[in-house]
Amino acid sequence: MYSPLKLLSKFLSYKIHASNAKGHGIHSPFVYDFIRHVLMENKTFYSYEAIESCRKNMLKDKRILQIEDFGAGSRLRKTNQRTVSEIAHSSLKPQKYSQLLFRMVNHYHSRNILELGTSLGITSSYLASANVEAMVHTMEGSTEIAAIAISNFEKLGLKNIDIITGNFDDILPVFLATQNKLDFVFIDGNHRLKPTLSYFDMLLKKTDENSILIFDDIHWSEEMELAWNEIQNHPQVTVTIDLFFIGLVFFRKENIVKQHFQINF
Repeated sequence: MYSPLKLLSKFLSYKIHASNAKGHGIHSPFVYDFIRHVLMENKTFYSYEAIESCRKNMLKDKRILQIEDFGAGSRLRKTNQRTVSEIAHSSLKPQKYSQLLFRMVNHYHSRNILELGTSLGITSSYLASANVEAMVHTMEGSTEIAAIAISNFEKLGLKNIDIITGNFDDILPVFLATQNKLDFVFIDGNHRLKPTLSYFDMLLKKTDENSILIFDDIHWSEEMELAWNEIQNHPQVTVTIDLFFIGLVFFRKENIVKQHFQINF
């Protein structure tokens, strides 16, 4: 992973060079609609308060968990013992991005949703709340972390979440074999080059022009930047949007010419 100083340098460069978030100069109708009606939407939806209350509880929770970590690990600690609070601080997607994913599911009416990396279940809860008719399949490597997530789903009254535990390399192919098409996938798991590209290749077989893939931490390390670059250049990908901390991938057929955007968010 990049050092905090290197990451800060990259973030400042992104802020300087990214397009403004009002859509000026964006000639793609699809991307312009996304910016105006999803990215910049600022109203508070009905489920935000309850989920953020749950997040606050996790940030104060001092229970110690023995965890399995099959990915690139935590930025903060390299031990297999962590408190819930530490996991919440280091692993949960910030409110701003979690609520963007909510708005995307809500706007595009995504129904069959997959998340790689449940963590404590905050993002999963946003995804499930965005469309009560959707089914969210979420995968978590650690059984003890998954148990906390399940408890959070129960407290929030969410019944449209299916959690699967295990190593993504083992459970993802088995799961995908049961699926015809995925509408929305959030990949927040193994932050390394080969696994990320392997998951991308597997997921491609379950996409169509309306599917959306979101990759977390695309500038987290040199490996993740290499993976993001390769994903951008894949022939099936027609539009990508770089929001620095996450990257959005679309397969829209109306975009005959491949387009890549970096937008301030």
